[in-house]
Amino acid sequence: MAKVGYARVSTKDQNLDRQLESLKDVSKIFADKLSGQSTERPQLKAMLEYIREGDIVVVTELDRLGRINIDITDIMNAIQEKGATLEVLNLPSLKGIQDVNLRRLINTLMIEIYKYQAESDRQRIKELQAQGIAIAKKKGKFKGGKLKYKENDPKLLYAFKLYLEGETEKDIERITGINRRTFRRYREKYEIYTDEDKNKK
Repeated sequence: MAKVGYARVSTKDQNLDRQLESLKDVSKIFADKLSGQSTERPQLKAMLEYIREGDIVVVTELDRLGRINIDITDIMNAIQEKGATLEVLNLPSLKGIQDVNLRRLINTLMIEIYKYQAESDRQRIKELQAQGIAIAKKKGKFKGGKLKYKENDPKLLYAFKLYLEGETEKDIERITGINRRTFRRYREKYEIYTDEDKNKK
């Protein structure tokens, strides 16, 4: 059994030192300086290929694996399929559990929770989009044609989720790469508003 660390920051300018210090007790560390928006990360792939049955993958926070629930779920599944388990340092319930069967049970439970959360997020945003389209059509404002982002585009859905959770358009642009003006157009098109937005109207 080996403890294998994975660290990630979003850009080359950001510093990995804090995570590396927290992971100093693992036997091997894989680290990426790439956005968590994509699972196409060389060191993430290398880590998933490297781990063996009984290994423990250690991350400082769960979002180091990724920023989108469905991607985190897929990565956790991949770890589990290799017979390894996950330890998240900022989740005390997963610290120091040596019993393999118990660790696997907790990992399975975490995966199921994330699957449920990811599906709930998608359904909520799709419902809001459908309502927005219906209202826009009723007002004669809905226009068809080729769009940059499709209605169910994962990146756009994630941007909507971030906005509803309180992120600013500037932060959403930084996290997702969607231009804030483009995002605002889609947000208004599908009438994705926070309670604060509605109070301003």
